Amino acid sequence: MIICCGEALIDMVPETLANGESSYVPRSGGAVFNTAVAMGRLGIECALVSGISNDLFGEQLVQGLEHSNVATDHLMRSDLPTTLAFVKLVNGHASYAFYDENTAGRMLTRADAVTLPKGCHALYFGGISLATLPCQEFYLETLAQNSEGRVVMIDPNIRPAFIADEMQYRAVLTDAFERVDIVKVSDEDLDWIDQSDASLEEKTRALLGRGPSVVIITLGGDGALIYLKGADAPVTVAAQKVTVADTVGAGDSFNAGFLANLADNDLLSPEKIAILSVEQASEAAQFAASVAAITVTRQGANPPWRNELTA
Repeated sequence: MIICCGEALIDMVPETLANGESSYVPRSGGAVFNTAVAMGRLGIECALVSGISNDLFGEQLVQGLEHSNVATDHLMRSDLPTTLAFVKLVNGHASYAFYDENTAGRMLTRADAVTLPKGCHALYFGGISLATLPCQEFYLETLAQNSEGRVVMIDPNIRPAFIADEMQYRAVLTDAFERVDIVKVSDEDLDWIDQSDASLEEKTRALLGRGPSVVIITLGGDGALIYLKGADAPVTVAAQKVTVADTVGAGDSFNAGFLANLADNDLLSPEKIAILSVEQASEAAQFAASVAAITVTRQGANPPWRNELTA
């Protein structure tokens, strides 16, 4: 089992009505929710740890998880409202305005941290859940209590406008990177994390030196680079050429595909990730790119089912 730990929210996505007027449609989302859904659709045993409201949007989120074969046993329900993210699309690229004060996901505390089942082989963290208090402390404590002997992947998915204290958040990420096996960041994320004049290569090597065995740098339409400890050169993975509807959920689908391929090949242990070969990393990244390629052909975060990859 892979357990995803982080936010589930509602993306308010702009749509044009039949009469030409603009409106917003509520779609289930959140970086970690999207990753869990993508993993479930790929046939990987998966669960989500998150704070979910009892309101109508919370019910929508739970139904979406169940529809995609994601276990909901570890959800923490409350009567607080659901986080909303209003989406702005420009040439298919999304930016967000978040409404997150006193929400079911935001208000989890360190005391709520959970002990996860022994059958869990890997943990995934990321998204805005790591950037805001008090839920930041909940997820960091859950990481500390459950990381031993398990593969841990993190994708901070930086949203600069969402971060109240940049120095504190960089310190949080520095500490987290020391305790994980796989880090995925976009080139823009890396430039925010490391604001020095160093090159992309130098910044990535520095991040690799902090603790993870694998660092993935996604480059949008230019594909991705996979850096491995002990490898002289990165693995280069080209993005698949498709007609893009929008990029919502693309990185989340990539993350799910990468972990799913590692699971398919029985590589989900810290010892195996530490000696991951160039060939194994390349196969996982190519599979991840194929999952993301289907997602971007659709509006919103709508990752493919496993049979769509072989159709």
